[in-house]
Amino acid sequence: MSSNLVIYGEEFSQLEEALQRLRHDANARVVFLIDKNGQQIASAGETEQFDTTSLASLTAGNVAATDGLAKLIGEREFSVLFHEGQQDHIHISIVGKRAILLVIFDDRSSLGLVRLRVKRASQEMERIFEVMAKKGEEASTEADASPFSEITEEDIDALFSE
Repeated sequence: MSSNLVIYGEEFSQLEEALQRLRHDANARVVFLIDKNGQQIASAGETEQFDTTSLASLTAGNVAATDGLAKLIGEREFSVLFHEGQQDHIHISIVGKRAILLVIFDDRSSLGLVRLRVKRASQEMERIFEVMAKKGEEASTEADASPFSEITEEDIDALFSE
């Protein structure tokens, strides 16, 4: 996520609800929303089984490495990654160019179902990110309109030199 994007409580709750719904609808074990710097934003499901800090960091590294591979072969990006294990599988996708969605699922689900549900959830999360971005812009504009924003260092020096 961009450094100037602020997650407000209401939108955080909406993101968590979207993750819970995705986990249920895709019959996944666990779902994580991670920023592009490798920090976990939110999660749903069986998270206690994982070292979530390492998982988030390695997922972001995987996405960054894959972006490098894409550019080497002339692609803009690979927006979806899939890793198939013997028991568990990982589906990784980019949400709104701001975050990474990691879905861990087993044979109780299928790649097709996960892809379908991820697409729907990603659209919902993109709308939430747009609301957060607008709120951030409004807050920034309000901060710029502060009466203190016009005070310069010279004004402060003049005030205290008298």
